[in-house]
Amino acid sequence: MQDLPTENLEKRFGNTLKVPHPIEWLTDNGSCYIADATRTFARSLGFIICTTPVRSPESNGMAESFVKTFKRDYVYVNDLPDAASVLEKLAEWMEDYNNWHPHQGLKMRSPREYREAVLAVLAGATPACQYASSRCAARSTQSDCGYYHANAIGQQRR
Repeated sequence: MQDLPTENLEKRFGNTLKVPHPIEWLTDNGSCYIADATRTFARSLGFIICTTPVRSPESNGMAESFVKTFKRDYVYVNDLPDAASVLEKLAEWMEDYNNWHPHQGLKMRSPREYREAVLAVLAGATPACQYASSRCAARSTQSDCGYYHANAIGQQRR
């Protein structure tokens, strides 16, 4: 079980032994997540351990929504004969989900696009168009684009 927090840390921050600032690691109350060894190890990496309330499935809604979306948009649309085939595709699918897949809750941006826009606003810059130039209908100039430029929270300009 210790591979999961280590992989999360390395994927997000590179080859480091600790998160650069406190980050919450939210899990349900599965035995592998609440085990003392897992919690101690995750804390040693700098994670703040958070668990959902026991017998409260509505509090786990974001995770359940992710699983539903992931199955619908990736697993069920591929003709894969077994679980091993699905596991082989997970890294590719996660890359797509985080970098390109539009999310309704993020105003149809991918998590990467949303994160870049928020960071740009925090840095005082105007974020780039939410669509790559080949996808933006008004790609001649940023100011012509009818989508999200003004702020990272997502008010449309038109």
